[in-house]
Amino acid sequence: MGCVFLLVFLGCKPDENAKSLGLKIPLKSNSDSKVQFDKERMAWIPPGSFDMGSEMNQDEQPIHKVKLDGFWIGKYEVTNEEFAEFARDSGYKTIAERKPKPEDFPEIPPGEIDKIKAGSIVFTPPDEDIPVERLKAHNAFLAWWKYVAGASWRFPEGPQKEGAEKKAKHPVVHIAWYDAQEYCKWLTHKTGIKYRLPTEAEWEYAARGGLQRKEYIWGDKQELEGQIMANIWQGRFPRENTKKDGYYTTAPVGKFPPNGYGLFDVGGNVWEWCSDWYMPNYYRNSPVSNPKGPNESYDPNEPGQWKRVQRSGSFLCTDLYCGAFRPSRRMKTTPDTGMSHAGFRVVAEAPAPKD
Repeated sequence: MGCVFLLVFLGCKPDENAKSLGLKIPLKSNSDSKVQFDKERMAWIPPGSFDMGSEMNQDEQPIHKVKLDGFWIGKYEVTNEEFAEFARDSGYKTIAERKPKPEDFPEIPPGEIDKIKAGSIVFTPPDEDIPVERLKAHNAFLAWWKYVAGASWRFPEGPQKEGAEKKAKHPVVHIAWYDAQEYCKWLTHKTGIKYRLPTEAEWEYAARGGLQRKEYIWGDKQELEGQIMANIWQGRFPRENTKKDGYYTTAPVGKFPPNGYGLFDVGGNVWEWCSDWYMPNYYRNSPVSNPKGPNESYDPNEPGQWKRVQRSGSFLCTDLYCGAFRPSRRMKTTPDTGMSHAGFRVVAEAPAPKD
């Protein structure tokens, strides 16, 4: 088990190892047919400024003014049916679908890594309750995450469980940052319009929906007149989920109220990749206009691992543990790692709508 956790939580080195992962190979397409830019599934975010960050956590500080140009962003997280179209057309296999290579994980003895099959990290509730005071302890999460051979976007909970074809409208999961990048390249080729991941600043600006300094994307209270506003964890984490919101894991996109810009699920459901490297103190010196993140990464909990930013929180978020369905909350993960609560949405660099 120790080798497995080296594999899935330490990850590879940063971008220089992308070539060994097979990510420098030009992405093929089995069809040259173009796809129209779908404005109905995108929202135009007007240019403007907002107060980014919060005083809740150290890496969200300080609150600082950010100015952004306008941009298009997906109203929804990328779904299984959308990702399936990409996989069929391009032949692309996600990192979770590939058997790990010894050269990518020199820390693991060759004889051990040969035994590890392709797979991914799946939320697996422990057999016993974990005391609340231990939930936030370093590496406590190892108690509820397991490496499952055969798990991938096609089989989110493993090959013996319900597959993605039964969850066409759910957000695709087990997506590493590199996988999301390849999807954006493919969509750029198919539409003739550049698609990419949002910057961290773009993501928070869009998620806030025009509200300033609110704790949630919908205001200051977690529920509005008893209405559940997002797919998050209800009950005692990580064993008891009452499914008060109707879902144990992911929900189909668009099932909860949109924010002020018409975006769905920017709080809860699945974590969403951003383009930025993670630095805990980046906000202290970030540019005011269109910040794109630092040129390097540092996580004080794992100093040797470069990580990319994720936002939104997921169906696992609860105030007992992370409370990360707030728009200011930041997550960081190695770019070669996918998990059963990790997906993405896209930004398009198309012309602004005509008034």
